[in-house]
Amino acid sequence: MSLTATAVAVMISSVAPQAVDPATTAPTSQPATEAGAAPQIPVSPDVATSEVPAAPAADAPAAGAQDAAPAAGAGSEIVVMPRKAPPPEDPLERINEQSFKTVQAVDKAVLEPVAKVYNKGLPKPVRQGLRNFFSNLGEPVVFVAYLLELKPGKAFETAGRFAINTTIGAAGFVDMAKRKPFNLPYRPNGLANVLGYYGVKPGPYFYLPIVGPTTLRDIIGDSVDRLLLPAAVGSPFNKPEVVIPSTILSQLGERAAFDEQIRDIRQQDNPYAYYRELYLKQREAEIEALHGRIVPDAPAVYGPGMKTAGKPKPAEEAAPATAPDTPTDATPPPAEAPATAPEPAPATMH
Repeated sequence: MSLTATAVAVMISSVAPQAVDPATTAPTSQPATEAGAAPQIPVSPDVATSEVPAAPAADAPAAGAQDAAPAAGAGSEIVVMPRKAPPPEDPLERINEQSFKTVQAVDKAVLEPVAKVYNKGLPKPVRQGLRNFFSNLGEPVVFVAYLLELKPGKAFETAGRFAINTTIGAAGFVDMAKRKPFNLPYRPNGLANVLGYYGVKPGPYFYLPIVGPTTLRDIIGDSVDRLLLPAAVGSPFNKPEVVIPSTILSQLGERAAFDEQIRDIRQQDNPYAYYRELYLKQREAEIEALHGRIVPDAPAVYGPGMKTAGKPKPAEEAAPATAPDTPTDATPPPAEAPATAPEPAPATMH
C-alpha cells in the first residue's frame, strides 16, 4: 500500500464509530450499581436534580430512609382535606355564613355607632316607651295566634292587654297591663308558633341579610304576620309613609337595646354557629312552652315570656342582667341584623 493510502486509512479509522462495551461505559463520576440496588436513571442536563428525587434503595436501612424522606418530599406534597359537611338543620351553611359576615360588617360600620348614639341621646324611659308602643301594635297578631292554637284564655288575656295599654297605657307607651291589679304579662306569639304547635318542623335554617336568623317555617309565618298587622291595626299603620319610618325607628330601638348581647356573640370562637344554636334552641323552647313543657337551659336572649327549668316565673319577671335596656314586653330583633322586614311592629318573638 502506498504512503498516501496508508494515511487515508489511518484518518478513516480515527473518526469511525467504535464498538462500545457496556461493561466499560459507566461514568467515572457514578459508582457501579450494586446487586439488588435500584438502577440509577440518567438525568438530562437541563433538569435540576433536586426536583427529581431518586427512589431509595430497597435494602436501605430504616434509619436512612427516615432521614431521607423529609428532604426528598419537602414541599412536594399537597394534602387535600375534605370540607366538613354542613349540619342537617343548616344545609346552606356556607352561604348563610357569608351572609352573616356581610351583616356583621354593615352592622359594625353603620348600625352599631347609630345605636350607641340612640342609647346615649334618649333617656331610658323614652326608649322603653317606644318599644312598648311597637310591641302593643303586635298584640292583635298574638290574639289571632292563640285563637288558632285553641287557647281562648290566653287569647282574651292578650285582647285585654291591648285594650288596657291602648287606653290607660297612653297608646301603649306604658305597659299598664302587666301591673297590679291586672297582672297580664306579655306573651309573644304568631303564625310561625302556630305551625310549630301543630307539628310543622322548622325546616332548613337561613341567615338573610334583612330578616336575620330564621327557618323556612318561621319566615313563612312571619311574612303572614306582617301582612296581617296593617289590616288588624288599621289606619294610619297601613300607609307606607307611616309604616316605613315607624319600622326604622322600631328596629333601631331593638338593635340599641340588645347591643350588649350582640357584642357577646361576636366574641365567641365561631359567632355564626353560636348564634345559630341560640336561635334554634330558643325557637324549640318556645314551641315546647306552648305545650306546657319546659326546656332546660333555654337561652333567654331573644325575648321574655318563656319559662325555664327552675324558674316558674315568666322571663319578664326575672330578666337577665346582661341587657340593662331589655324591656319586659317587647320582642328583640335578630342579633346583628340591620333591620327586619318592613312592618309597623315586631309580630313574634324570634
